Amino acid sequence: MAPAVSPLYLLERFDVGVVHLDNDRHVTGMNDFARRVLPVERMQPFNRMVLSFHPERSRPKVEFLLDQASTCPVANPPPMTMIINIPERVLLIKVARTADGTQQPTGYVLVFYDITELVAADEQPAPDATAVVRRQLRKIPTVSGQNIQFIEAEDVLRLNADGHYTRVITAGANQFCNLSIGDLEARLDAEHFMRVHRSHIVNLRHVVQLLRVDGRLVLRLRDDETEVPVSRTSSNALMARLGIAAAGVASRQG
Repeated sequence: MAPAVSPLYLLERFDVGVVHLDNDRHVTGMNDFARRVLPVERMQPFNRMVLSFHPERSRPKVEFLLDQASTCPVANPPPMTMIINIPERVLLIKVARTADGTQQPTGYVLVFYDITELVAADEQPAPDATAVVRRQLRKIPTVSGQNIQFIEAEDVLRLNADGHYTRVITAGANQFCNLSIGDLEARLDAEHFMRVHRSHIVNLRHVVQLLRVDGRLVLRLRDDETEVPVSRTSSNALMARLGIAAAGVASRQG
C-alpha cells in the first residue's frame, strides 16, 4: 500500500486548477491550467450552472460538495476532498466558500489537481481510430481526512458500493473512495477484477472459495471473513472465469 499523500505534497508536485463560481453556482472564471485540462471549448461553461457540464453520475457528488461548503461558516470551510472521473482524467477537487469584506457570500472557489499520472497505467494506443481506450487504474485513490491514500490495485480484495461512492477493502483496511463503483469497474483491469453483483467487485486473484448458501452463490476471499454475494446474472460468467462447473460448487446451509 502506498503512503498517504498530504495536501502539501500535491501543492508542490502538481499544477493547480482554479474555477470561480458565483452565488448561483455559475462559472465566472478559471485559470489557464483549468482551461487546458477541462473541456472548455466543447462545453462552453462560462455563465452556466456548474452541474450542467458534469457527467450525470458525477452531479450528485458536486452538488453535495457545494452544499457542504454553503452550510458551514466561510472562515471554516469543510475539509472535503472529492475525486471525479472525466474522460481519461482523474481529478482531485476541493471547494471553499468566498465572501466579501462584510462576510456576505460571493461565490465559490473550486481547486483541483490532475492526479491521473499518479494513479493510471501508461496509456495504450487504441486498436483503431474510433475506439475509446480508458487508462487503467494501477492505484486507487482513497480519502482519509486531509490525506489521500493510494492503494495498489493488486492489493485490493474487493470493492463495495457505498451510495455514489465506494469502499475499498484490502487485507488490512477498509478505505473510502470518491469514485463510484461504475467508474472503478470501467478503469480496473478486467482480467483480474469482476463485478459479481450490483454492489460488489472482486479481485479474482484473491478468491479462495465459492459456496452455494441456501441456493445462492457466495465468494470467500483471502484474508477476508466477509461472504460476497454473487448475482444470478453473474454466476455463469464467474464460474467460467474460475474454470469450474456448477456441479462442482459446494453447498452449505445458512
